[in-house]
Amino acid sequence: YVLRRVLRRAVRYGRQNLNAELGFFAKLVRTFVELMGDTFTELREKEEYITMIIRKEEEDFSRTVDRGIVEFKKRCDALGSDNKVFSGSDAHFLYSSMGFPVDLTELMCEERGLTLDMDGFDAKMKHEAWLSEQAHLKKMSAGTGKDMRLVAEQTSHLVNQGVDATDDAAKYVWNEDLEGSTIKALFIGRNETEDGIGFVDSISKESGAVGIIVDKSNFYGESGGQTFDTGSIKTASGATIQINNVQVYGSFVMHIGEITDGTVSVGESATCCVDYVRRAPIAANHTMTHVLNFALRDVLITQASEVQHGASVDQKGSLVDENKLRFDFSWSGPLTPAQLEAVEQILVDQIEASIPVDNYVAPLEDAQKISSLRAVFGETYPDPVRVVAVAPSPITEILGNPQDVQWNSYSVEFCGGTHLKNTSEAGGFVLLSEEGIAKGVRRITGVTMKDAAVAMASAAEFEGKVTEAGKLEGLELEARVKLLVPELEGLSISAAKKIRMRETLGTYGKQVVAWKKKHAAERTSKIVEQVIEAAKSTEGDKVIIRCDFGVDGKVAKAVTAAYGKKVKDKALLMVSADEAADRFMVVAFAPKGMKGVDCKAWVVAATEGTKGKGGGKKDSAQFSVPGVGSLEGVLEKARSF
Repeated sequence: YVLRRVLRRAVRYGRQNLNAELGFFAKLVRTFVELMGDTFTELREKEEYITMIIRKEEEDFSRTVDRGIVEFKKRCDALGSDNKVFSGSDAHFLYSSMGFPVDLTELMCEERGLTLDMDGFDAKMKHEAWLSEQAHLKKMSAGTGKDMRLVAEQTSHLVNQGVDATDDAAKYVWNEDLEGSTIKALFIGRNETEDGIGFVDSISKESGAVGIIVDKSNFYGESGGQTFDTGSIKTASGATIQINNVQVYGSFVMHIGEITDGTVSVGESATCCVDYVRRAPIAANHTMTHVLNFALRDVLITQASEVQHGASVDQKGSLVDENKLRFDFSWSGPLTPAQLEAVEQILVDQIEASIPVDNYVAPLEDAQKISSLRAVFGETYPDPVRVVAVAPSPITEILGNPQDVQWNSYSVEFCGGTHLKNTSEAGGFVLLSEEGIAKGVRRITGVTMKDAAVAMASAAEFEGKVTEAGKLEGLELEARVKLLVPELEGLSISAAKKIRMRETLGTYGKQVVAWKKKHAAERTSKIVEQVIEAAKSTEGDKVIIRCDFGVDGKVAKAVTAAYGKKVKDKALLMVSADEAADRFMVVAFAPKGMKGVDCKAWVVAATEGTKGKGGGKKDSAQFSVPGVGSLEGVLEKARSF
């Protein structure tokens, strides 16, 4: 981050103040390596990679700089000569909407003798942070308006009351209700009780949103990028609490929901019932996120056609819920269609291969020796740590020979989430999208199970439409493509297939253009023959003819040009109608050297009283006239001119 800011300052100064050409900064690498390469040998080893990274950073930021400078100058010009303060709101706009760093804005202000209102900028940034916090609070309140967070005050209260940490080991158990739990604390929200802490001894339906802490739970609380479980908690007295959110605060798991029946009191026995139907796609998405992490490295690094000097694919974030998986990773640019297809195919292949998914809690030191281990950079892991492997061999065997190269063909990660037992349970996988979300960070979104099946069916159906469209030509093909293009963009299908079909539709568009050119040439040739024949059979120095080719000015120009080469002694006036548009065009042309006819005057006289509009000169004129009903009248006036 710091290096990028320094580099961007240098690029901005060089481009704006030294009039340096784009790419000047990357060219300095060679000289720097010559000067420092003996001392820092890795510079020579990675010179090509360093140059590539700096060049790309320079190119990308130059686009930002160019746009930012234009906007900065515009806003400076609007200040007036008496105002020497560049507003914080303007600086915030440059930063938030155009990616223009505030330190560069401040530097440019100094160069112009202006002062940047940093207090105003900071206020705007704080307001954005406040909006983000409010959105988070809304999520934590489960839509009730209450503050359902457990902060230090609440967790301290629980410890002081002797409430032990929640035992959530059963969250890895599937398809079993957890009986024999005891309700240890009931929470109705911060500032909802006299002491402001929010804990009560009993709750009812009238309590609205409530938080329940039990001694042991099989619910998965939101963490590690995986969404929470939902379900219900049923007490021995017959009360039911519908759970719609589960959060982890320190060592406590809080189940947030609303009572649908009865009254609940602290100390009651309860049964925890997870909605395992909902959890299934969450687990599928989580497991396939691990495989996606492996596949990206395999395609972009291991199997890359060119050596990727210094490049890496590192996880930058993830989110898995019942609807999708989302994976953020480090990479310098968009993946190609071929790379997207390759990544997607690896996941499909591993699903079809029915590979076991194993988990095992191992000593951290032992687990870190696994050669194929993928861990999040900067993350602190517990000791012992839970290892999840999508591999044909159990983790105990992997730990027994951690450096075996065969493990490089499979996904091995540290993870505390819920997973499938076998990749086949995912049913299928579709990579829906790949996009940039920040400098050097890409995001992939994908789906599994039923959502993948729906996406594949949609793609197959649309491919059929594209194939059928390919059997058409001309205007029919053009009309069909106009319908298919927006339909394609609205589909949730494989990103690679969408790109391929977009390219196919683009090819169809080119075919339409070629057809139109050919058709226009043929049509123009016929019209030229028609007007020349009319000229041969017409006495006098004027040829007046109706030949409908719409209101296409290019065709009219081509016809008059060809006419002028063949006919030297007769002026031409053509009328062409577009019945569908209820308009017609009047075109007059006089061959070079013919001075007896004023084309503009001729067309003006012919279209008098028709609301026609246009223009021209003595040797050529063109008017467009609304209403084809007046066409015959125009022809009559043209003949009598």
